[in-house]
Amino acid sequence: MDTTSLRALPKAELHVHLDGGLRVETVLELAAGYGYVLPAADADSLRTWFHRGRSGSLPRYLEAFEHTVGVMRDAEACRRVAYEAGIDLAADGVVYAEVRLGPGLHVPFGMAREEVIEAVLDGFAAAQAETGTVLYAIVTALRQMDDSAAVARAAVRFAGSGVVAFDLAGPEAGYPADDHLEACRIASEGGLGLTIHGGEGDGPHSIWRALAICRAQRIGHGVRIVEDTTMVDGEIVALGALARRVRDHRVPLEIAPTSNVQTGAFADLASHPLGALHRAGFNVSLNTDNRLMSGIDLTHEFAAATNHMGLSVADLASVTLNALRAGFGDWNVRRRLRGAVRAAYPAH
Repeated sequence: MDTTSLRALPKAELHVHLDGGLRVETVLELAAGYGYVLPAADADSLRTWFHRGRSGSLPRYLEAFEHTVGVMRDAEACRRVAYEAGIDLAADGVVYAEVRLGPGLHVPFGMAREEVIEAVLDGFAAAQAETGTVLYAIVTALRQMDDSAAVARAAVRFAGSGVVAFDLAGPEAGYPADDHLEACRIASEGGLGLTIHGGEGDGPHSIWRALAICRAQRIGHGVRIVEDTTMVDGEIVALGALARRVRDHRVPLEIAPTSNVQTGAFADLASHPLGALHRAGFNVSLNTDNRLMSGIDLTHEFAAATNHMGLSVADLASVTLNALRAGFGDWNVRRRLRGAVRAAYPAH
């Protein structure tokens, strides 16, 4: 299918960061209002600077977030960014999204964590009313920071009111998820889902710690689970103990191929194992991670999956249904959208 046809297909996004998807023009306008100095002064140059295509590592990839967070300094800026994210996702054919935000990053600007969350939810509500795209929030704490419990407590205040899950993100190596067990407990006991970044910048053991110790229900990225498998001619032929648990227990893996290549997990899209994992029965979904830093949208990821990883349109329908099944939002809403997805995809 061509890009136009792929864009028209309904999609679901489980792993997309709000501060990784700002419009470049919005960054420039907000920076001008604050007197904030950016690394480039015009849209084309700034877009080029933000693009992390040759970062080669997760820490270098994450450096660009200093400037997107840096221009989200008050509630109105957070509301605007959230609204525009919803509009942009809808334009890409996304009918359901769980968007991640890190309220702790805005505390140095004098914002309360709850204020950030409330502003973002207001922006999502406005975009949802305008487009019909269902938007929920996942509140994220960072492994390298010491405020994860406070972030979880703030998130729980909005459980049932737009926040559906808690997440741990940031550098994996040297910052194990189980350093934040209290935050995971607060979130789970408060009624939130739990998804943890793992198997992106570090190996399968980070997935194991997230599942076995923190009791995560989903894994953000998780793509390096392939290191616990045996592959022959690009296909998975045997599973290690952890990989078998992930597959057989239907643990959702929120995979973002372009981001994985840009952070150095894989050399290129042709060597990315998304297709092999899907064909071996793993519960995978397609995601963008950071639309600005990666220079992509979900249509781009759909095209990459079909052009480089052997997925058919029927496979795209399957991974979209996987995402809706694995979502943390209202089940009746997700069930309705699953019916719409089945009806919209051509038979192949």
